[in-house]
Amino acid sequence: MIQITSMFLGPMSNIIYIIADTNSKKCMVIDPAWDVKKIVQFLEKHEFELASIVLPHGHSDHCNGVNALLDYRLVPVYLSQHESPDLTPSVSTLTPITHGMNIPFSEMTVCAFLTPGHTPGGCCFLIDGHLFTGDTLFIDGCGRCDLPHSCVESMYESLLWLKTLPKDTWVYPGHDYAKVSCDTLENQLQTNRFLRCVTKERFIRLRMV
Repeated sequence: MIQITSMFLGPMSNIIYIIADTNSKKCMVIDPAWDVKKIVQFLEKHEFELASIVLPHGHSDHCNGVNALLDYRLVPVYLSQHESPDLTPSVSTLTPITHGMNIPFSEMTVCAFLTPGHTPGGCCFLIDGHLFTGDTLFIDGCGRCDLPHSCVESMYESLLWLKTLPKDTWVYPGHDYAKVSCDTLENQLQTNRFLRCVTKERFIRLRMV
């Protein structure tokens, strides 16, 4: 059985996720940052065994706790193979992600999808109907595309692809920027203006410009 714990840490409204298999007691941490001591305290309190670290992209506010968490337990760190070198942490256990790759995790299937735009290595992770979107898709928003390495066209294509997922998929973003911290894709297709505006026709016109 899956257990999802959201930890709201740091000065930038980051959400750190701990995904646990309550049967095996193994867990993965998505975006370890800001307060690794609190993350470790949670793992030990619930007797969870850290199995992996997953990074939807490489900005520091999402991964500044990676090395400290690896000091606690050395595990694989998953990040897109397309992430910019200056956004890729230097760790010995770095494991590159490809589109559609299944990440081994206990009895569960964790599928990685490349969703560039905010950064070249943007990824989303689908676990049992729960989609962890990092800075690709927020609740009623999407990641910035005016930063170094960002690409508006790539973001547009990524959002267009996300619209094809089952509508009952739950969306868990990398920041707590809205009135709710997670929502269904069905609701977001109605309330998220960025999802509403992306269409195949507009994407074709964008590429022709």
